[in-house]
Amino acid sequence: MPKVLIVLSEWGYWGEELIGPLETLEAAGYEPTFATPTGKRPVAIGVSMDPNYIDPPLGRSVTSAEVAAKVQALDNSDRLNSPVSLAAWLPDRPYWSSPTYLRDMEAYYKRLDEVQKELEQYDAIVLVGGSGPIVDMVNNHRVHDLILLFRRMDKPIAAECYGVACLAMARDLEDRKSIIWGKHVTGHCKEYDYKDGTGFMGTDFNMGPPPYSLEYILRDATGPDGQYHGNVGRETSVIVDFPFVTARSTPDSFLGGEKLVEVLEQDLRRYGW
Repeated sequence: MPKVLIVLSEWGYWGEELIGPLETLEAAGYEPTFATPTGKRPVAIGVSMDPNYIDPPLGRSVTSAEVAAKVQALDNSDRLNSPVSLAAWLPDRPYWSSPTYLRDMEAYYKRLDEVQKELEQYDAIVLVGGSGPIVDMVNNHRVHDLILLFRRMDKPIAAECYGVACLAMARDLEDRKSIIWGKHVTGHCKEYDYKDGTGFMGTDFNMGPPPYSLEYILRDATGPDGQYHGNVGRETSVIVDFPFVTARSTPDSFLGGEKLVEVLEQDLRRYGW
């Protein structure tokens, strides 16, 4: 059975942004492997399981009763109990101040080559969105290394919502150039950002608004020959610019999964632009 690696935050994923690609991939015969930054069990953000929750920027519910029930069932199951730990799997990047820096870097790159061989069993990677990725995925060098390895293997890389920020931050240490430079992507647009209420599971901390505008980061990261597509006012926004499949937010989760399957099964290379 073909496999897909699905990376989730330990600080809260948005339920539908896992259910959408997961259901679609499993229906197409793909077996998921779940992973989190330190191996801690991921949990869905509470409001993503509440069909009565009104999303402030959109002024309406973004979760149907059917999807809410599916998210609750998955969250209450044992399927997410033992995710792969990225911290245990991928090497830590040494500090420049290490007294054995050159040897440490040699060991670091050697281990990444070994991980690449281990990743050959996976046909694609999915970075699930929600507010949690802001905390432990976007600036996580192990997540970056996974993305870079999948790109090196020319395999599809799918990301949703704030998970798309990982693509802008994943950069080779040699040139440090955005890997989505010259690419077309979508992601959480300015109009959909909360003005208040960005919270995380496992804490009562309310950050207020997100710490950055994802749209602005993506506009800069894609450069003059690429483009960010917000598609504001349109119900869905999914962009395929191989190897990247990007989905704007919650309503795009199932479509994003469908397009990823088309990339895998039908060699889809471009969609949405």
